[in-house]
Amino acid sequence: MSLAHTENVHADAHEEHEGMTVRKIWYVFFVLLAITLLEFFIALVLVYKNGMSAGIANPIYIILTLGKAGLIVAYFMHLKFERMALIYTIIVPILFIIGLILVLTNESHYWIHLRG
Repeated sequence: MSLAHTENVHADAHEEHEGMTVRKIWYVFFVLLAITLLEFFIALVLVYKNGMSAGIANPIYIILTLGKAGLIVAYFMHLKFERMALIYTIIVPILFIIGLILVLTNESHYWIHLRG
């Protein structure tokens, strides 16, 4: 590998990470803050005072929390700039969790049949 090629690769990577300006960091912070405030609004106003059922609120919490986690991973852990790392960071754990849910669901049916 030549020195010029190495410098070009380093310059390209530096330009990608240069995209994380202070303004962008504050923008992501306020988006995360807005999502958190929305979660608190749902929990304290819609569920607690207006009686929204947990069956509706819980999936909303999960979706909002996954969105926040995605923003944190993408911007603050700089994985937005590394496409394959982002894919592996998200896809592999999701597949593991889906497999775990399937195994536990199967196991719970076994125990239910033992009791009945």
